[in-house]
Amino acid sequence: MVPAPPVPDPGKPGVLTLSPTGRRARLAATAVVLALLLGGTVWGNDSEFPFGPFRMYSTRADPDRPVVSTRVVGVTADGDQVRLSGGEVGLRRAEFEGQLPRLVDEPELLGLLAQSYAVHHPGAEPLVAVRVVQRRHALDDGRRTGEVTESVLIDHTVAATHQEGTP
Repeated sequence: MVPAPPVPDPGKPGVLTLSPTGRRARLAATAVVLALLLGGTVWGNDSEFPFGPFRMYSTRADPDRPVVSTRVVGVTADGDQVRLSGGEVGLRRAEFEGQLPRLVDEPELLGLLAQSYAVHHPGAEPLVAVRVVQRRHALDDGRRTGEVTESVLIDHTVAATHQEGTP
């Protein structure tokens, strides 16, 4: 027996009823998506997002572990520090923090930040170094203790070509 073609609902113009095959296909697709979500929730990690949990929002941080804040600064010949985040070089903090392991392995990439700064601030004093500084705020039961420590994670001397804004 051949199934009848979908018939428009006479009460609402332009609405078609779904064929049994269409219903089965949609139910199967829904079941697959739900199975992926359930499996990702139980066994997944950030790389499987959106089918795995995004740990930033699905886990709780240790209330006694320090909070780490990473910042990038440029250093002038006079020793003055220049903030190199946000609109200063066109790189957002989260993007930068995601590249930290790569920057530790290849610190010369920080020269690109100095170059970008020189291009965006042509009248500014040239940078002689770029540093990645981590500030740790100690916590006790989720509250700041007031103890703050800073450490320089990467200290890269900028080449003269990067100071002038040329590659």
